Amino acid sequence: MTAPAAPPSVISNAAHDGAPKPRLSVLIPFYKESPSTLLRALRPVAGVEVVVLDDGSNQSELTQDVLSTIDDMALPVTFISLSRNEGRARGRNRLTQAARGDYFLCLDADMLPDAPDFLTRWLAVMDSDPAVVFGGFSLQQAPTDRSFAIHRLMAAKSDCLDAATRRQTPEKYVFTSNLLIRRDVFAAQDFDGTFTGWGWEDVEWAMRVAQTFGVQHIDNTATHLGLDPADILIRKYEQSVGNFARVVQKHPEVVATYPSYRVARLIRKLPLRGALRTALRTVVRSGAAPVRARAFALRLYRAALYAEVV
Repeated sequence: MTAPAAPPSVISNAAHDGAPKPRLSVLIPFYKESPSTLLRALRPVAGVEVVVLDDGSNQSELTQDVLSTIDDMALPVTFISLSRNEGRARGRNRLTQAARGDYFLCLDADMLPDAPDFLTRWLAVMDSDPAVVFGGFSLQQAPTDRSFAIHRLMAAKSDCLDAATRRQTPEKYVFTSNLLIRRDVFAAQDFDGTFTGWGWEDVEWAMRVAQTFGVQHIDNTATHLGLDPADILIRKYEQSVGNFARVVQKHPEVVATYPSYRVARLIRKLPLRGALRTALRTVVRSGAAPVRARAFALRLYRAALYAEVV
């Protein structure tokens, strides 16, 4: 029999004591990676609090690093530490339960604001009472190591898009890397806790929310610092297959418009799909192949994985 998880540890910094109710709660989950660089970059602004969640890292040095960081912060901060990993969807749901603001700003731990008035801009956006707004992300401050070249190329082409481009398919370009959500919207539609592993839980949430509340896009970007080498990207795509299958099941009409879905359907008709995946994976891992060829092979590899569930 598995022992029950210990109750969450909840610690607040000195700035939190006696602080008035905030307008905006910045929500930052992390797992085995420190959010301290992001925390230190958040300039103190009236009406803003931060809630940080360690989703079961169980690393004492990491915990101490975060505690030392929030002790020095002028922003009110609450730090929640879980003894067991709950996953991306459940972790973010838990963060909203601890937040006090009228709005939530979801930020991934490996993000870094691109503008010094990043939080002030979000407070100004809130004045018009939007339901959901995605600010976008960039590679302005991201590492340029050769090992991340594939991820940089793919992100620049597919993810780091301006607001005008994202508005063309608003629900598709919604990620919890830099996402503003009004409290009542999240109360009506939270993240689906049955999603496990990596990927698609935020896009699926956006598909539900867009139907009722709509999704807006602006340019208030943050840099995605956490680029991955090829092997990690392969592993994440492999982990995402089950989640993609759930999205197809729940939103078939929406997913059917995505190019990745259409390519997966074409690959589904091919014989020897296992051999195709092996060949594509080999190209992705090949340091001799051009970066563009490796990135193209990785996109096809993802579609070949998804072909098994479409």
